[in-house]
Amino acid sequence: MLNRFKPTWMVDAIYNITPEQFQKQGIHAVFTDLDNTLLAWNNPDGTQQLKDWIAAMQAAGIPIVVVSNNNHRRVGQVVENLDLPYVARAMKPLSLGIEHAKEKMNLSRHEIVMVGDQLITDVHAGNLAGLRTILVRPLIDTDAWNTKLNRFLEKFLFFGLRKKYPALHWQEDLND
Repeated sequence: MLNRFKPTWMVDAIYNITPEQFQKQGIHAVFTDLDNTLLAWNNPDGTQQLKDWIAAMQAAGIPIVVVSNNNHRRVGQVVENLDLPYVARAMKPLSLGIEHAKEKMNLSRHEIVMVGDQLITDVHAGNLAGLRTILVRPLIDTDAWNTKLNRFLEKFLFFGLRKKYPALHWQEDLND
C-alpha cells in the first residue's frame, strides 16, 4: 500500500528543476499542483521566481498544466496571469483530472511528470495515473484549512515510506 504514496523524486522546490533535467529524464510535460507547489496558497499572484521558471520551461518547449482540486474560479484567476492551461476540480487522490489533462497532451504517461506538495493527493494521483511523481516541500509552512488533515496523516505515511525505502531522501534537484 505504501507504494501508492512513494514519489519518484523528492525535491526541495519545483523552481530548482531545470528544463535540461526534465529533458534528461525524457519528460516532455509537467503537470503540477497549484497551492504550495507553484505558489503559496495565500499569494495568488505568485513570485518573479515562479514567472522565470515558467518562462524557462516554455522556452524549452515543456508545457506546464496546473492540475488542482480547487474550483474553476480560484484556479482560473490564478493561472490567467500565468497563461497556463489547467484542470480544476481534479478530484485528487483519484487520477481523473490527470487523465483528462493527459488526453489533451497526446503524450505517453512516461513523458509526463506530476509535481505536488502532498503525498495523499498529488503523489497518489500521479502514481495511480502511471506517471513519475515529484514531491516538493510546501512553499510556506501554513496551509488552507482543508489541507491540515492531510498534513497530519502524511506524517505517518512519511515514517512508513522512510522505513521501507531508506534511500528516499530530499534532493536539491533531479541531478542530486
